[in-house]
Amino acid sequence: MADIITVQDFYKDSSLLIPERIQKEIGHFNVFKTEELIESSKGKMPYNRRSYYKISLIIGKSRAEYADKVIEIEENALLFATPQIPYNYHALTERQSGIFCIFSEEFFRQSHVGTPISDFPVFQPGGNPIFFLTQEHIEDVKAIFSKMMKELESDYAFKYDLIRNYIIELIHIGQKLQPVSGLHVETNAMRRVSSLFMELLERQFPLEPPHQKLRLRSAKDYADQLSIHVNYLNKVLRETTGKTTTALILERIVLEAKILLKHTDWNISEIAYCLGFEEATHFNNLFKKQTSLTPKLFRAQI
Repeated sequence: MADIITVQDFYKDSSLLIPERIQKEIGHFNVFKTEELIESSKGKMPYNRRSYYKISLIIGKSRAEYADKVIEIEENALLFATPQIPYNYHALTERQSGIFCIFSEEFFRQSHVGTPISDFPVFQPGGNPIFFLTQEHIEDVKAIFSKMMKELESDYAFKYDLIRNYIIELIHIGQKLQPVSGLHVETNAMRRVSSLFMELLERQFPLEPPHQKLRLRSAKDYADQLSIHVNYLNKVLRETTGKTTTALILERIVLEAKILLKHTDWNISEIAYCLGFEEATHFNNLFKKQTSLTPKLFRAQI
């Protein structure tokens, strides 16, 4: 499977040194101009999970590819990348510019907002991670990134607190561009249970080399982890998502199977075992039922 790219890998691949001023801080943050790095990467970023968060202002025709969708960027966009969702990026023209920042969860955790970074809608699995920008939006985003760069070079004792606030500003720009329905937060118990289930489901991935096996496999496994009855969990998910617990689990397993078939050289038996199937035939049958293709045919079509 595609490896998880760490902060150290990012600097190594970009032929950069990790700045000492950042190494001494808890967590990690840095900001870059895209044109300064685009040449070394040849306009491509490999399909990988990354151990850090990334917010990018993209100026130039390009394409972002995810396991379940491809998003064409015709001109300007704001992209939010999370460690939970792998993607790759292709610059489609030579004229590329923009700016981006990378930061670790540990860095943001020191923020005073009290909300974990993964709870913001722009970083939620299944959401829209890319927002197209007007010229007015671009100027606003550029101004925030410029303040980040200026603050990073300053001697101000609380500069990292300021930078965390700038990260939150960028997040809110993205969230304001989402449909209102995508930002509506329910406070009732059923929404909370549904949210906890989806978070727990996503935490099962990524899976490391074939010796690691999917830990939670059934609806009861998840109900036990959440300390609720499996029937209640199923009722909650039916009302909040329209799907059963089992259906949601199987959808996520099939998505991970597609990632493994597309981006690894593991054989089908290894993938089946990793995803919790004792017999490869059971995995084949499920995959075909969900996709109308056998795993072998799916891989052959890529």
